Amino acid sequence: MSETYIPLLIYFDKLEQEGVKFRITMNISSPLITMLDDDLLQQRYRKYLLERIWLAKKEIRRTADNKELNDLAKMYYYNFKEYYKVYKNKYGFQLLKGFKHFQDAGFLEILACPATHGFLPLLNVTKNAVRAQICAGVDTYKKYFGRAPKGMWLSECAYVPELQDALSEFDIKYVILESHGITNANPKPLYGTVAPIISPKGIVAFGRDMESSKQVWSSICGYPGDPNYREFYKDIGYELDWDYIKPYVAKSGHRVDTGIKYCKITGKTDYKETYNNSKAMAVAEMQADHFIQSRIEQINKVAPSMVNPPIITCPYDAELYGHWWYEGPYWLYVLFKKIYYNQNTFELITPSEYLEKYPDIQECSPAISTWGAHGYNEVWLNPGNDYIYRHLHRIGERMTCLAENYRTPYPLQERALKQCAREVLLAQSSDWPFIITGNTMVEYAHKRIKDHVGRFNALADMIDKNEINEDYLEDLEEKDKIFPDVNYKIYGD
Repeated sequence: MSETYIPLLIYFDKLEQEGVKFRITMNISSPLITMLDDDLLQQRYRKYLLERIWLAKKEIRRTADNKELNDLAKMYYYNFKEYYKVYKNKYGFQLLKGFKHFQDAGFLEILACPATHGFLPLLNVTKNAVRAQICAGVDTYKKYFGRAPKGMWLSECAYVPELQDALSEFDIKYVILESHGITNANPKPLYGTVAPIISPKGIVAFGRDMESSKQVWSSICGYPGDPNYREFYKDIGYELDWDYIKPYVAKSGHRVDTGIKYCKITGKTDYKETYNNSKAMAVAEMQADHFIQSRIEQINKVAPSMVNPPIITCPYDAELYGHWWYEGPYWLYVLFKKIYYNQNTFELITPSEYLEKYPDIQECSPAISTWGAHGYNEVWLNPGNDYIYRHLHRIGERMTCLAENYRTPYPLQERALKQCAREVLLAQSSDWPFIITGNTMVEYAHKRIKDHVGRFNALADMIDKNEINEDYLEDLEEKDKIFPDVNYKIYGD
């Protein structure tokens, strides 16, 4: 929130106030929507920001004898105060209001996402499990943004042709795929990833552009790796005296990031020089120029041979902007201004706007693909995590039976059925197999899978025996209270 979402909203607001007609497309997932709307998270975040304001104030005093560090401490103090002001006064602790405003104003297009980022190709053994993931994602979107989504960000860009029916059922017009989902389509697309294709069942697919991805995303030559940018891995939470930093780190006694970082990347060395924000911002401006010039050259190369103008689709994880790449939100702000004022070769556009302007699209069947390592399923299906799927398939099938068998439940039974659906959706998150493959917090991922599958089976047994323990149900409703209006009946339709 401090490093990505509030800075993005601040820069979107600046662009709007300055009259810059920018366009950007974002996915805001259902879990993120729910968390941003949660009272507990809002209370904790207010406390977090106030603590950071006090810590930065202390840092101003501590670094008084070092001008470089002192200037940075003042920068953080100003930033945290600004974030609190924006969070409280502008958006009333509801950041979703900001994103809704920019969508309603025509600057932003928000994509829906499967409910819990479920890896749909591997859930497709149970058709209604896929339908439920899409349905809950679309319903959450409608509830918060007051309209139906036009596009959907498929979890991990994971696509198989069997998904078309479910996407069409919920009126999803387009998706974004990894580049080989387009280039390996049948028949082979005429224009590669610089033009969308439409599947035989009417789903439009835009392909990720590899050239622009490499310039921003590459760990070797990507912009965020510039030695002048802020070093993510050096934080005072790990470096200062324990008694000094203790009130601002985890209450468990573990050191954590505070968000106050004084070093720049410098290079592949343990010795890190002091960060200079002004120099970093100047680098971001030069890189924005480079990105624009690269797109102009790319467009000029392909446009003469095309009927419709080319579209270059540049998707990145949102957390790249601000969290991993501290200067990223500023880079976007400068990029959008320079595109608007400094060139006339291309314009920013959302996928929906492009489809409205250029509806004639080549029909092809997109290829099976993901944007995970090696381009297919192995991140989410390998010997380390393959045990998951027999459990996911079983609870998906059992949820279908529950929905078919209890079409007119009494109130307590209906609550239990809804909670069963929530546990299925939570168990299906693609995060769990991803964490296991990445070997980060592995035991936590195993525990989450075990917990959600176990809770589902316990509740399902209670329903079938007509012995629902209301205290147990209330406990689960509090622990796993995502999707309050979940449509469990979708599993039985």
